[in-house]
Amino acid sequence: MLWFMLINHSILSRAQVAKLNINDIALIAGVSNATVSRAFREPQKVSQKTRDKVMLAAKNVGFTPSSLGASLKQGRSYNIVVLVPDITNPYFSPIVRAMEQAANARGYSVLLGDTQDCPDRERSYAKMVKSKQADGIIINSQRLPLDLDFEQELLPIVSTSELVENDRIYRIGVDNIAIGKLATEHLLALGHTRIAVVSGNEPLRSCQDRLLGYKLALAEANIAFDPALVYYTQYSTATGAKAAEKIVADIPNISAIFSFGDLISIGILHVLHKMNYQVPQQVSLISIDDISLAMYCTPPLTTVAQPMNTLGELSMNTLIDLIEKKPPERKLTLLAHKLICRESTGQYKPYTR
Repeated sequence: MLWFMLINHSILSRAQVAKLNINDIALIAGVSNATVSRAFREPQKVSQKTRDKVMLAAKNVGFTPSSLGASLKQGRSYNIVVLVPDITNPYFSPIVRAMEQAANARGYSVLLGDTQDCPDRERSYAKMVKSKQADGIIINSQRLPLDLDFEQELLPIVSTSELVENDRIYRIGVDNIAIGKLATEHLLALGHTRIAVVSGNEPLRSCQDRLLGYKLALAEANIAFDPALVYYTQYSTATGAKAAEKIVADIPNISAIFSFGDLISIGILHVLHKMNYQVPQQVSLISIDDISLAMYCTPPLTTVAQPMNTLGELSMNTLIDLIEKKPPERKLTLLAHKLICRESTGQYKPYTR
């Protein structure tokens, strides 16, 4: 099992850290024992300056809130499990970073699990909550990592990114139908009518919704949907490149491509450049996500940005509210998206290759 506690081991060994107590942290930080306890368990009652001082002292010696004996008396570990299907995907980086920052601000630590999109690994991590090693779990998968009886216990869980189809679960994401429609409308407004789609995995609800948005935009423009223009792949640069090779082989005069993810788009750009297609003069390319690499592509990617920092922060605060018995009223929250126009899309120009 691959998981990471966000602590620093550069000064003390695990054995030494295990022997630390609240008195040691108070001494290092130059504050009282009560202040340390409040900084970990009730951070809102401590000034930002003092809280930062305590957290820095704890971080420098590898001490975490779960090390406090008092937390056990409260029946909490002050640990939260965050599951991602692929830790190498840069889409998750800002989300997880925002989650960790939000957790730290409220006295919790994050256990990060790379599930490799494996249901067994998801279930294994979820058992940490039931065994009290963690207080709650955030999932970035449309699968619930719980058996039915486990689910019925309503343990603290939040679904984000790929949302589960269960209205009993708190879910935070985006309107993927609207995203798919917006991206397609952008290409249509530029005069493109034959638009290839490179989707992620077909079973993913987000991909189905984005494709539905694409179809809705075509229908409003009185353009018939052509299933032959839809290509399914994985969310990676390598599979994006393979999809692009197939597209240009099947449709050498294609004028526009709608990719469902920036990682896929980077692979598409690579192949188009390699095969001497000019972007956007010959082929326009629009994407989704707005990862940090998108603006540094050649040309910079036009993309529909997801609010990844807000997604991470709100997901974590929602989960902690659940843990602390302050459940939000709304079970489903859809955050705003935004079209970022850069240089990979342009006006349609008839071209014969």
